[in-house]
Amino acid sequence: MTSSAAAPKRLRRPTWAGRNYTLLTAASVVTSLGSQGALIAAAFAVLDAGGDGGDVGLVAAARTLPLVLFLLIGGAVADRLPRHRVMVAANTLNCLSQGAFAVLVLAGEPQLWQMMLLTALGGTGQAFFGPAAEGMLMSSVSGDQVARAFALFRLATQGAGLGGAAVGGAMVAVIGPGWVLAVDAAAFAVAGALRAFLDVSHIPPREPGEGLLADLRDGWREVVGRPWLWSIVAQFSVVVAVVGAAESVYGPLVARDSLGGAGPWGLALGAFGAGNVGGAILMMRWKPRRMLLAGTLCVFPLAMPSAALAVPLSVAGLCAVMFVSGVALEVFGVSWMTALHQEIPEDRLSRVSAYDWFGSVSMVPLATALAGPAEEAFGRTASLWGCTVLVIVVTAAVLCVSDVRNMTRRTKEVVQGAPAIGEPAGSKGPADAS
Repeated sequence: MTSSAAAPKRLRRPTWAGRNYTLLTAASVVTSLGSQGALIAAAFAVLDAGGDGGDVGLVAAARTLPLVLFLLIGGAVADRLPRHRVMVAANTLNCLSQGAFAVLVLAGEPQLWQMMLLTALGGTGQAFFGPAAEGMLMSSVSGDQVARAFALFRLATQGAGLGGAAVGGAMVAVIGPGWVLAVDAAAFAVAGALRAFLDVSHIPPREPGEGLLADLRDGWREVVGRPWLWSIVAQFSVVVAVVGAAESVYGPLVARDSLGGAGPWGLALGAFGAGNVGGAILMMRWKPRRMLLAGTLCVFPLAMPSAALAVPLSVAGLCAVMFVSGVALEVFGVSWMTALHQEIPEDRLSRVSAYDWFGSVSMVPLATALAGPAEEAFGRTASLWGCTVLVIVVTAAVLCVSDVRNMTRRTKEVVQGAPAIGEPAGSKGPADAS
């Protein structure tokens, strides 16, 4: 054996992990590490300034409101302008707003309105960033390994988020929330620099449009013209809202009254994050032929946490349920991204993504606001069972849509990137027999 043959082989990136994909994944890891800790830091910054739980809720709402208001506009802008420029501009806004937030906290005595304003700027940046990032990610991969690429991206992001929450919480306790916010601002700066090097030469130049409203109408027609698309967006507007209300409002209350306090609840949320990582690892190897059917069936387990809180289960039982639901959510997430990549034309990806995001977040403020009155009117246990039933009912309804049951994975690229609206989904290209 020659010395050259005995030398270790040089590690190579998979063919599907190109330059853009690598940059996008690295940038997402950086921002996930910073942002998860910043969410904890923002809450403690409010409390350290003399605020109460209601003030924490106001700051959180200040982020959600502009996210809802500007998402659709952000999607249209991302399909009209080069997506990497939209992403860099949004990262710059997030960097500046978080940096200013950090300075206020480190200087002492930040006012509630100041924290709400800076948080709202961050939400505005996210509204423009999210659709552009999803469109850019989907345009960065091709071939029959797209599901593995999306799974690896989600694995890296979820793992970084899980680690960021743990490290961020410890940093808040040791060095204070102001410095954690400063670290998040630096993370946005690094991520924006990485995204500035994205190569968009492979993306065809955008044709001059008829205006922003026309772009929004085109995106709307793309959504409503595909029953599988609008039905799942409608489904998740309910699922995300009731699951969010159960976990953000009822979960801490059940933990306080029956499970031993914040520690066990934090452990349960950590189990959910670990399930996300496990689900992403699973989807790197599993490629279900009927991807939307597999993904939609995995939405049913998202009803389990509400039921577990209604009983309530022991801490160990709740952690097991949260882990399973985390796995199931990732199976749906990868299947959904694969379907969008396969079926939606590249020049409309960001607009469709914006409608998808809008459907997912638009009802969350209403659901969390109604959670308290629902508990007073029906009781906490009945309200939690109601959340469980809603998830099951809307998911069962989506299974009545034929394209959700029958859409199949393609193994070859299609010339136009997607079937025309009204053509059966998955009808072009050979189906994956695996």
